Amino acid sequence: MADELGVIKNRLRNYRGQLLDLTNVVAAGVGYKISGGQKTSTLSIVCSVTKKVAASQLSSRDLVPGSLEGTPTDVIETGVIRALQSPTEKHRPAPGGVSIGHRDITAGTLGCLVKKDGRPVILSNNHVLANSNAAEIGDPILQPGPYDGGRFPEDHIADLEHFIPINIGGLPSECPIATGTASFLNSIARLFGSGVQLQAIEQQPAENLVDAAIARPLNPDDVKDEILNIGVPQAVVEAELGMAIRKSGRTTGFTTGEIQQVDVTVNVQYGEGRIATFTDQLMAGAMSQGGDSGSAVLDEHNNLVGLLFAGSDTSTILNRIQNVFSELGVSL
Repeated sequence: MADELGVIKNRLRNYRGQLLDLTNVVAAGVGYKISGGQKTSTLSIVCSVTKKVAASQLSSRDLVPGSLEGTPTDVIETGVIRALQSPTEKHRPAPGGVSIGHRDITAGTLGCLVKKDGRPVILSNNHVLANSNAAEIGDPILQPGPYDGGRFPEDHIADLEHFIPINIGGLPSECPIATGTASFLNSIARLFGSGVQLQAIEQQPAENLVDAAIARPLNPDDVKDEILNIGVPQAVVEAELGMAIRKSGRTTGFTTGEIQQVDVTVNVQYGEGRIATFTDQLMAGAMSQGGDSGSAVLDEHNNLVGLLFAGSDTSTILNRIQNVFSELGVSL
């Protein structure tokens, strides 16, 4: 194997200039040949192209030869290969996968562009664009987010247009009867020397489907429909168990994973003592960290399947994209 690999490497050096001169070819290397979508054990010279096209659409001089001095060739589609930019920098136009946030938060991720009433809008989480229900419609959205150096007004890229409120339990109650009762009992406790204090808590049993919001760009030319290191979302599909997925996020960049669970009900912390219950969620493995919230999650064919919003050291939680689109009234 080592001898064969060395021979093919030398052969590639002799032909790589010619191969890179062919239309659409952006890279040439040594790898295992793919046949029927499966990796084989056959070493080959692999040509990466921006887009695979039928041989009939290419001139004979631009066709990748079937073999080079007896070594088989293979052609794979990679798209245009670009220098990778930091997702925490300022981007104009801004793609999905980069830092963004309401002016009063740290930073999250710009998911992707969607359409609301035919207009392009930015999709991300409520807690990224609407400060976990605390924002007002029309508030400024910064790219990059404040934690990454975003400042108002120079980095003002959009205004908050709409968000789905998150039902969060465990908040202090505003009910006068409940707070009065708690105060009375605390007074009695102090008379008997107890340091234990009660607090009336408002329970909000309503469950949630999504942590989602949209913002309207100030200038449509300041955003683009691509996702950093992934490309343009093609369609919306239903997530399935075992489906391979990928995302581009502000903190961990491009990562991949797998849908491990569907129809998940999960309690998510929104700060100390603040819990929100979400139903009909998707769970993947460890493919995100703080700051990746808002990332669009796609399958291997660039179809949208979810909106990343929460996770732990070992798991990632996604809203089903169908619920996101339905709740916000948006489309791709």
